[in-house]
Amino acid sequence: MAETLGVHLFVLIDFLLHVDRYLDALISQYGAYIYVLLFVVIFAETGLVATPFLPGDSLLFAVGTFAARGVLDPVLLIVLLALAAIVGDTVNYWIGSLVGPRVFKERSRFFKKEYLDRTHAFYEKYGGLTIILARFVPIIRTFAPFVAGIGRMNYPRFLLFNVIGGIVWVSLFVLAGFLFGNLPFVQANFSLVVLGIIIISVLPASVEYLKHRRQ
Repeated sequence: MAETLGVHLFVLIDFLLHVDRYLDALISQYGAYIYVLLFVVIFAETGLVATPFLPGDSLLFAVGTFAARGVLDPVLLIVLLALAAIVGDTVNYWIGSLVGPRVFKERSRFFKKEYLDRTHAFYEKYGGLTIILARFVPIIRTFAPFVAGIGRMNYPRFLLFNVIGGIVWVSLFVLAGFLFGNLPFVQANFSLVVLGIIIISVLPASVEYLKHRRQ
């Protein structure tokens, strides 16, 4: 079982670091259906607390680079994936509202309490703006709407932050990929650029979590 988990982890890391290669293969295989697949991935990454490991920032940046090459439609990407992010957060909010913290156990394989604690710490610092800011932080991005649902955050207020955050997050990373993804340096060091995006995204939340643990 440990060996199988190790293989899955290796595949996940390889996919995150070489998302451009996998995306190229998927586009060649599925054609226009790639838009449906991308919608599902972004929806699941934001809408299901069991799948925080799915690529978000790196995937959006990668699809932006393919849009710059004329392979994908940038406008359709932004509209479709922003909708996926908004719908994902909405579903996650209502799951949190209905299910609550009962699904979290200290030794649960999928629902780790440390993720919930980390998101609570984020809420303590930023309040309702967490819904927007969390879009740019892996893992917290997945758990923020869930925690908002648990706390019965006013839904119209949540929806406003949700829509703003979803549009800004998707637009920023897709356009970044569109504008910079095909630069020679980025193309030659795409894995390093993706790794940098992941580190920069995770760093603020990690610092806040460590501060919260010390307090």
